[in-house]
Amino acid sequence: MHMNFSEESENSYFFSQPHQPFFILAFITAIVTMFIFMLAYKGVLHMAVSPVSFHVYGFAYLMFTPAFFGFLFTTFPRFTATPAIKKQHYMRIFGFYYIGATLVLLGSIVTPVFSGIGMAVVFMGHLMGADILRKIYKNTAMEDKHDIFWILTAMGIGVAAHFLFIIAALFYPPLMGLSTELSIYLYLFLLTFSVAQRMVPFFSHCMVERNDYLMKTIFGLLVLHVLLEGIYTNSSFIADLLIGLLIGKELLRWELPFPNANPLLWILHIALFWIPVAFIVSGLINLVALFSGTNFLALDIHMLILGFVFTIMIGFGTRVTIGHSGNMMQADRLTTILFYGTQAVVLLRILVSLIAALGWNFMILFDISATAWLVLFIGWAVRFFAVLITGKKLHR
Repeated sequence: MHMNFSEESENSYFFSQPHQPFFILAFITAIVTMFIFMLAYKGVLHMAVSPVSFHVYGFAYLMFTPAFFGFLFTTFPRFTATPAIKKQHYMRIFGFYYIGATLVLLGSIVTPVFSGIGMAVVFMGHLMGADILRKIYKNTAMEDKHDIFWILTAMGIGVAAHFLFIIAALFYPPLMGLSTELSIYLYLFLLTFSVAQRMVPFFSHCMVERNDYLMKTIFGLLVLHVLLEGIYTNSSFIADLLIGLLIGKELLRWELPFPNANPLLWILHIALFWIPVAFIVSGLINLVALFSGTNFLALDIHMLILGFVFTIMIGFGTRVTIGHSGNMMQADRLTTILFYGTQAVVLLRILVSLIAALGWNFMILFDISATAWLVLFIGWAVRFFAVLITGKKLHR
């Protein structure tokens, strides 16, 4: 096959910055994972692990983690005033993720053996990626390491939770509950909030004085949440209500300029406002579930992960993609529609849980919400993949 120079230069552009291959991989695995989960949850596809465990693993470690690495490998050296990460280092980790994710996804359809090997390969990539960030943290001359300390702490817990998840999936199922709680609260949420509490006020030009006790207090309450859930399901309502009130109060202190005409800002603000809403609602529904046994179909987790982590990932991901490709830092009409789409997906998923809690048949709505999620991701891919792969300039 003849390969011309333009193709070669395009390929070299694609791997020239860490966020580009990692974001593409995160989006492709997300679309495939959701499609497989839909089929498995409806009983069309039979899997060795439970569809819910596959769902948690696919999103925590095959979608969010590569997206985190794409973002952190690009921004961490800037945070810390250290040299950019060498291409061969981030490409090695990308290779582990690419091979591991492919095996896990193949394993869900073909044979569980592939899944086991794939999870081990993905875990190696996660461990090596976290180690790169640890070395940057160790070598920076910066005196104020507050924010990067919390990012690194969350990433370290993520590696531990990942390990526990693999042990639970392959050898000892009772660990699944603990690994899931750690993955969601002390990894996905803590890491995303550590980044957001630094970056969103900065992007919004809110020169607010840092609250040095905020991260310590939230960390303590998140640990309490995980411990309470471990002792007795739904008993974490006290910790959830406290986190919701604490972060709600903190957001009011920041005085974010919301509502805001700039979609690249209001998407980040909406994501943050979901945190107190998600934790307060979580506290209330856990209290109801504790006494009534009502099944809210993981409403609390979806409000937090879709409302905050997923929304801010789309916001930050879009910002990094536009900003690092030489495009103007503006959201056009299609990008703005995609941002509104994120909130439609969150609201649809909340509705699925509420219908389930009432004891009604939620499967049609489940299909609609999962399809809306897929349409959103495919829409983002159509809009931005060319920017990530070739550096395409967006025409207005």
